[in-house]
Amino acid sequence: MSGIDITDQEFGQFQRFIFAAAGISMSDGKKALVSGRLAKRLQQHGLGSYGAYFRLLASGSAPQEVQTAVDLLTTNETYFFRETVHFDALRAHALKASEPGRPYRVWSAACSSGEEAYSMAMVLDDTLGRRPWDIVATDISTQVLRRAQAAHYPDERARHTPPEYLRRYCLKGHGEQQGTLLVEAALRERVRFAQVNLNQSLPSLGTFDAVFLRNVMIYFSPETKRQVVARVLSLLRPGGLFCIGRSESLNDISDAVQTVAPSVFRKP
Repeated sequence: MSGIDITDQEFGQFQRFIFAAAGISMSDGKKALVSGRLAKRLQQHGLGSYGAYFRLLASGSAPQEVQTAVDLLTTNETYFFRETVHFDALRAHALKASEPGRPYRVWSAACSSGEEAYSMAMVLDDTLGRRPWDIVATDISTQVLRRAQAAHYPDERARHTPPEYLRRYCLKGHGEQQGTLLVEAALRERVRFAQVNLNQSLPSLGTFDAVFLRNVMIYFSPETKRQVVARVLSLLRPGGLFCIGRSESLNDISDAVQTVAPSVFRKP
């Protein structure tokens, strides 16, 4: 910690910064989070205030520092098989929707540190066997994408993972790596990670049979939610599966999909 307090004015600058960069509406209750996550950056640059750090970001002279700040302010921890109902829905949908000669494609649209994408990969490998499948996993944060590609996690992140999947798809750490696991290489190679900002025009990703957009809309304003969901659903095939966080809703956000179960939707 820097020992430097963040003023209300400075906090407001970072609220506007992260909204402009990522479409995230940061509540007033996040003031301590912002100061805590950025404190080491002030130390790194020898700056005496959060305002000075904001001026560095706004100067245009440090684009990599801007990405670092975005990484720090958007990173959220997750775990394998979070909200298992969605993975049950993915399993059932993959069995019905996979077609001979065409890969069944899934998009983890806010993948964070990769646990969601690797959970998807375990389900598809187990369910589809030799039938082709493809996973694209994206996030705005380069920091979490590096962690995702490393695929090395504390054991507690896998507490909801079926034991059979742990045996088949994960290597248990020993010695200095005690208490950690590594997703096996064969599964890691089936997941493609890329940096994507959902608040901007999407790159060419192709179309998907299933999309997970979970636990990220809670940070967006209503208008940003509408824009992001419209962009994401434009890449979902007719009949495709769409899952959002169980604390999230599409009410007044989109009528482009039909409810199958709470937080589970289908595109007509």
